[in-house]
Amino acid sequence: MNPLHEYANLLTRRHFFSRTATGIGAAALASLINPELFASNTPVTTGRGGVLGKPHFKPKAKRVIYLFMSGAPSQIDMWDYKPKMQDYFDTDLPSSIRMGQRLTTMTSKQARFPVAPSIFKFKQHGQHGAWVSELLPYTSQVVDDIAVIRSIHTEAINHDPAITFIQTGSQLPGRPSLGAWLSYGLGSPNKDLPAFVVMTATWTGRRDAQSLYNRLWGAGFLPSQYQGVALRSKGDPVLYLANPPGVNASQRRKMLDRLAALNKLQYEAIGDPETNARIKQYEMAYRMQTSVPELTDLSNEPDYILDMYGPDVHKPGTFAASCILARRLAERDVPFVQIFHRGWDQHGNLPSDIRRQSHDVDQPSAALINDLKQRGLLEDTLVIWGGEFGRTIYSQGTLTKTNYGRDHHPRCFSIWMAGGGIKPGIVYGQTDDFCYNIVENPVHIHDLNATILHTLGINHEKLTFRFQGRDFRLTDVHGNVVHDILT
Repeated sequence: MNPLHEYANLLTRRHFFSRTATGIGAAALASLINPELFASNTPVTTGRGGVLGKPHFKPKAKRVIYLFMSGAPSQIDMWDYKPKMQDYFDTDLPSSIRMGQRLTTMTSKQARFPVAPSIFKFKQHGQHGAWVSELLPYTSQVVDDIAVIRSIHTEAINHDPAITFIQTGSQLPGRPSLGAWLSYGLGSPNKDLPAFVVMTATWTGRRDAQSLYNRLWGAGFLPSQYQGVALRSKGDPVLYLANPPGVNASQRRKMLDRLAALNKLQYEAIGDPETNARIKQYEMAYRMQTSVPELTDLSNEPDYILDMYGPDVHKPGTFAASCILARRLAERDVPFVQIFHRGWDQHGNLPSDIRRQSHDVDQPSAALINDLKQRGLLEDTLVIWGGEFGRTIYSQGTLTKTNYGRDHHPRCFSIWMAGGGIKPGIVYGQTDDFCYNIVENPVHIHDLNATILHTLGINHEKLTFRFQGRDFRLTDVHGNVVHDILT
C-alpha cells in the first residue's frame, strides 16, 4: 500500500473517532482492558520537567466545591454594607470616584449616574460582627465558618470574557479551566468517578440569563480526559451511560475490548495523545455505569439532612439538589465539583430578582457548610461562593426608592470561601464608601486562583503545561497567594 494512502486512512479513522467519541459522554459505553495501565496516581511530567500527581507541599484542602453565581451578584446588596450611601440617594456619582472608568454600552449613553443605595437591611453576625444582608438569613448563621473577601477585582467588564477569565486565567477562550488544571495536576483518589464534575442548577430570577459554554469546564489544550463531566438532572445523569436497547453486557464487553485494541493500534501508528485520553475516558465511563446511579440516589439520606437543604432538594436540578450531590461527591473524594447558578445579571428590577436568586442559594449554601462540618469534611474541603465581577453603585435605568438596576463593575466585588485552610470568621479587604474602588488588600482573580491552588498543595508557578512552544499555567505570569486569609 502507498504509505501516503495508509496515512490518509489513519487520519480519516482518527477524525471519525474524534468526532463521534469526544468527551466523557460519548465515551460512556466503553472500557479499557487493563485499567492499571492508566492509574489516576500516575505522575504527569510537565513542560518544565516537574512531576505531578502529588502536591508540591502538604495541602490543607483535598477537594474543592465551587458555587459559581453566573451573572455577577450585587456585592452592595449582599455583602458590602455602605450605610453612607443613603445620604447620596439619586445624586450623581462623583467623577473623583469614577476616575474615567470604562463603561459598558448599556450605561455609557446615560445622561447621569445616580447613586442607588441598597434597599436591603444589614445586620452584624458572628463573633466578629460581619455585616450580612437580610437576603441571606441562612448564610448569615455560618459567617463564623467563612471568610468574606470584599476586594476581588478583574479587568474584564463583560460577561463572557469575565467568566472565561476567572475560570481559565485568560479572557480569550481556549485555556484549560481551573478544574481541568487540578485534574491534570493531582488526579483523583476515586477511580469510579471523574475528578471534575459540573452541575448547572435551575434558577428563579430573570429568565434571559447569560449562556454557559462547556469550554468553561473544558480542558483547553490539556488532554480531554481532564475536562469536567456534566451531571444532568433529566434523563441519564451522564449522556450515553446506559447500554443501548438490544445490547447485553457480554456483547458490549466484546465490542469495547476490540475498540480498545483499535485505539492502541491507532496510538502506535500516529502517536496522538488524544487517543490515550480517549481510552482513559472509556475506562471511566464504563465504571460510571455503576457509580453514578448510586451517587444520585438520595433515598438513603435521612429526612433531617434533606430538610436542612430546604424543600427544593427534592427537585432534581435545583441548587439545593446540586449542593447535596456536591456533598456526596466530596464524601467520595471527587477533587473538584462546580455548580453554576445563572440569573444574577440584574440590570433592572434588581430588588425583586435578587430576592428570588438569593432564596435559591442561601439555605442550600449554608446547609452545605454545616453538612460538611458535621461530617468532618469541611476542614479539608475548600468551598467557594462568588461570580465573575461586581455591580455598580449607580443605577442603570430609572431609579426609584423601591427599584433600580446595576451595571457591570470589575473594580471590586465580594466572594466567600470556607474550609480547606481558609481562616474562618474573617472579613478581608475594604472598598471606599461608594463600593467603587478598593482601598485595602486588593485581590486580583489571579491571586484568588493562586490561593486556591495553594490550599491544595500546589505552587501555581510550577503547575505548567507546554503548548505551542510555551509553558502555560492557570495564573499566566501573574498571581500572588493571599497568605492573610490562610490558616
